[in-house]
Amino acid sequence: MPADTAFQTFDVTTHPTQGITHVAALRAQMTALGLYGFIIPHEDEHQNEYLPDANERLAWVSGFTGSAGAAIVFQDKAILFADGRYTLQSREQTDPSVFSVEDFNGMASLAEHILKAPKGSVIGYDPALHSPDGLKTLKAAADQAGLTLKATSPNPLDLAWGEARPAQPAAPVVPHPLEFAGISSADKRHGLADTLKAKGAKAALITAPSSLAWLFNIRGGDVIRSPLPLGQAILFDDGCAQIFLEPAKVTEGLGEWLGNEVSLLTPADIASALADLNGQNVMVDPAISSAFWFEALTSAGATTVPADDICALPRACKNEVEIKGTAAAHIRDGAILSAFLYWVATEAQTTLPSEIEVAQKLESLRIASGRVKDLSFDTISGFGPHGALPHYRVTTASDIRIAKGNLLLVDSGAQSEDGTTDVTRTMAIGEPSPEHKRMFTLVLKGHIALATVRFPAGTTGTHLDVLARQYLWAGGFDYDHGTGHGVGVYLGVHEGPQRISKTLNRYPLQTGMIVSNEPGFYKTGEFGIRIENLQYVTKATPIDGGERPMHGFENLTWAPIDRNLIEVSLLSEAERAYMDAYHAKTFDLLKDLVAPDVREWLKTVCAPL
Repeated sequence: MPADTAFQTFDVTTHPTQGITHVAALRAQMTALGLYGFIIPHEDEHQNEYLPDANERLAWVSGFTGSAGAAIVFQDKAILFADGRYTLQSREQTDPSVFSVEDFNGMASLAEHILKAPKGSVIGYDPALHSPDGLKTLKAAADQAGLTLKATSPNPLDLAWGEARPAQPAAPVVPHPLEFAGISSADKRHGLADTLKAKGAKAALITAPSSLAWLFNIRGGDVIRSPLPLGQAILFDDGCAQIFLEPAKVTEGLGEWLGNEVSLLTPADIASALADLNGQNVMVDPAISSAFWFEALTSAGATTVPADDICALPRACKNEVEIKGTAAAHIRDGAILSAFLYWVATEAQTTLPSEIEVAQKLESLRIASGRVKDLSFDTISGFGPHGALPHYRVTTASDIRIAKGNLLLVDSGAQSEDGTTDVTRTMAIGEPSPEHKRMFTLVLKGHIALATVRFPAGTTGTHLDVLARQYLWAGGFDYDHGTGHGVGVYLGVHEGPQRISKTLNRYPLQTGMIVSNEPGFYKTGEFGIRIENLQYVTKATPIDGGERPMHGFENLTWAPIDRNLIEVSLLSEAERAYMDAYHAKTFDLLKDLVAPDVREWLKTVCAPL
């Protein structure tokens, strides 16, 4: 695939001296500020999952380019924290003479090392990069250790980076047409204005780029994998709003699209806008808005009202137009996936390509469709032992070729104007073993249980998580990631507030919410299995003879599941009927969208079990 048409790159190596030179430059700035240590989260000022190059502070100082982690640089040592999905990558990319690498367990990992710092020392942080909720843990550790946690702005890392730091992104901000959004910005704003009044708030400060995009029906390109515009907004209790965007991002006609009730302003106008809130109650989310904004509102004389992002829940409950668009995007993506799965089942069984070549093949098919704007995340292409790492990201250093007798796991997704996809398929290369088939089928049974459940209003994803694990648990197995995450519509592939997980989630599943269904099994050092479809919550409807209406899930993802890995004898009659119906509908939806050879193959693999 030509480099200029590729979405994803795989060479994530760094210069071997980067850690030494960049940490030395940082320590010099820390010394000038009287700091013993400085905390570097992966998050930026907007709490993005994926960051623009200008905000990749963790990558600059350490070389590590993963999407989750943190670091603390002390004057005498430096620690990088990376979660399990980046076990290999974090060590490949960092200089062991500079950084020790440890598992990342959120703020608790950072607090552990703060507690070990010399009493009386000063540790710096940038308030623009931390939420108030996150800082609570760090401040408690600092108080316990008898040291000072000091806000520093500008921070020493940015000073050390200096003129070499890339410019902030300025991608065009464009309208997201009503044919995809389904509800006008005016209707969204006035609906939320009622929420503000009910909370006794004059306004809400909105800092999450996804909420900005959703509320004003706009999209941008400041961040890879998500079509997000970076900026802020203030929504008032009369439905009017102010949006703050860099002038370079503003496209012709954007002001007209936003309408008369929305003032299009620049970041330089934010200070005066906050000053106008003097004496007013302002809602702001302490989990995702940085401490900087809380301090700025307080300094302006406003009273902060900690509350969930006012856009988060209505954004999660997709309207009928969004569901229809997402369903269409998944059908198109299902045709692409079928062509890819056909290639894996035929040509790749002989040529035995590398993990990178597998990912590039799928990406090239998506690009050729002409409808894909970007990937929704970096493709996970893991063969054998790499498949046992749930969030493995192949690099040129880790790349291996597939081989007969083991499993290939590919987790991928795409961004299109009408929807966001995320699907995982596990495929046998050569003949699968009895163990492969047994474990795959146990995972499949859990997947089916979650796909077919009915549940009453008030049920959360935490209540349902056990359904996907029950057959694995019965055999003494489990997996260490959540079973499902929320997904946006031409927004982030990971979207809250809902999720399906052991971890307590207080948000009931509501009509229109999209969640993934992705149980798995991972045998360390040998193979991994995951089966993932997206599904949405249906309206609660009565059940004959029942007393209460029940929600359910409607499937969105249509692509064959490898029948060579299904041990049919382990399926109940109902589970077998489900698989036959799923495959029959898959064939019916996709048969006219694929090439003749793929259609013939699809007919075979979608036949009744």
